[in-house]
Amino acid sequence: MAIVKNSSQRRLAATLDWALIALYLVLVLIGWLSIYASIYATEPSSIFSFDVRSGKQFVWIATSLVLAVIVVFAVNPRLWEVVSLPAYIVLVFLLVAVIFAGSEIKGSHSWFSFGAISFQPAEISKITTSLLLAAVMSRPTFKMTVLKDFARAAFIIALPMLIIVAENETGSALVYLGFLLVLYREGMSGWVLGFIGLMVLLFILSLTVSTTVAIAVLVVLAVVYYLLDIRGTRRGSLDRRRSRLLALASIVVGTLFSLSTSLVFNKVLQDHQRSRIEVLLGLKEDISGVGYNVHQSMIAIGSGGFAGKGWLQGTQTTYGFVPEQSTDFIFCTIGEEFGFLGCLVVIALYLLLISRILHDAEESREAFTRIYGYCVAGCIAMHLFVNIGMTIGLMPVIGIPLPLISYGGSSLWSFTLMIFIFIALVRQERKYF
Repeated sequence: MAIVKNSSQRRLAATLDWALIALYLVLVLIGWLSIYASIYATEPSSIFSFDVRSGKQFVWIATSLVLAVIVVFAVNPRLWEVVSLPAYIVLVFLLVAVIFAGSEIKGSHSWFSFGAISFQPAEISKITTSLLLAAVMSRPTFKMTVLKDFARAAFIIALPMLIIVAENETGSALVYLGFLLVLYREGMSGWVLGFIGLMVLLFILSLTVSTTVAIAVLVVLAVVYYLLDIRGTRRGSLDRRRSRLLALASIVVGTLFSLSTSLVFNKVLQDHQRSRIEVLLGLKEDISGVGYNVHQSMIAIGSGGFAGKGWLQGTQTTYGFVPEQSTDFIFCTIGEEFGFLGCLVVIALYLLLISRILHDAEESREAFTRIYGYCVAGCIAMHLFVNIGMTIGLMPVIGIPLPLISYGGSSLWSFTLMIFIFIALVRQERKYF
């Protein structure tokens, strides 16, 4: 009997990715301590008190761990591929329903409220989108280079993203750009990413300089692309024609985009969205209004210096100078109390988490597991980039949590589900290989 028991223990140790689990637990612990630090002076009480956010977060952490155990040990990993389509349809329905039946919080119609409990479908939709994308793209007949297949994958991503934009939840919608990582990994041309980058450049130039300059830069880049693409003696007339058509199409589309930038900026975007972009691009200063959060966040991070002031010792943090400091701006708590070193450690932990997920995905023999892993990594990377960029003034304030660290049950549950579904899929494979 002892031999069977030891064999079972070795099998468990070999199939679970303990490094990934450890990184998850460390980030969750850092988040819990940072949440307590952010309310320490304004709401003095025990870290376990259910009357304050740290105590409530402890409950979310405990339930998340239970959820993780259920996902890994009680649910058949094969089920996730089977339920991917119905789960996606249900979440799309909820995303639409919340616009009409949800609570309005800070101008956003993206929350269902049931007494003291609130639920944001947009958080869970990242999981259902990842699962359906993995199910569709892992089919043997799927080819990213076939327009019909590419359009199918793009539709799966775009549908919930556009609905979330309609909820006025721009931050959550922006996260869906992280799915470009999996599309690129599975064969999407790098020119698509380049085209998206070009549109961003044209948008910025049109607002900060002029539309004429933006179009001039576009023409120069198109000519450079054409000259580089036709370079080489082996290229024939068809190659030259294709390069010419792509260059001309880029100029036409880019010109129309640049000309419409002013219209979109002034007529489509709302006042607070325009103000945030203007502050970000340096078109105006508003440190007492729209730019207040970022200004105070940068003061907090800067005051932390190299090694920080120490846990619970940050003045900007403990006296509530930064709004939303336990949620969207929690990174500045880390910056003030643990300084540059603390920020570096947290970012390094995230990079290790992402790289570990990508490593497991590449080692996987199942296309479904690999594609889902890239979806998870892309979502976490976008959250990390946008949230930290927001707190240091490199991104507009769009309300997006720092994964596993920010306060909130919906966010913690969704990221726990997302990560541990992947761990369960990897474990399933390792049980047989």
